[in-house]
Amino acid sequence: MAIFGSLATVRAQMAGSPALDAAMNHVELCLTPGTDEHKRLMALAQDTSGRVELAHGAFALEQSYLTKSDDKVRWESHKMYIDVQAVITGDEIMDVADVSELVVAEDLTPGKDVLLYEPYADGTRLRARDGFVAVLFPVDGHRPGLAVASPVPVRKVVVKVPV
Repeated sequence: MAIFGSLATVRAQMAGSPALDAAMNHVELCLTPGTDEHKRLMALAQDTSGRVELAHGAFALEQSYLTKSDDKVRWESHKMYIDVQAVITGDEIMDVADVSELVVAEDLTPGKDVLLYEPYADGTRLRARDGFVAVLFPVDGHRPGLAVASPVPVRKVVVKVPV
């Protein structure tokens, strides 16, 4: 099941693999003001993203977006990648549930490595603010980017780590 908290907390709970180490190192750089990674993320125009190749088959999706209402965000999961999601700036809700509780609506694997699910109202709600990190495994259905009250800007990095 998902692991979440501060970078230090998440890093302490992860069994170090080279790809996960690369993911955590990139997240740390994105969270550190003054680094090239942080500057690049902060310079992203709203509703854009960029891809950065990392070591050991991992890659990062650096994102800037407005949070959305519950009815605008679908449940998803991935088979080929673990998600390491880190909110750099902003405030959002992230729902998480075991995929065994979800009903597949669309299977876009293997091309896009995403399964989309029917609406589900019984997940666990996490509040993700500046510095929040979550590691989501293939068994973790998730709905990130949900507005807490009204839409707010979020800057986030999602590192895809091969399973």
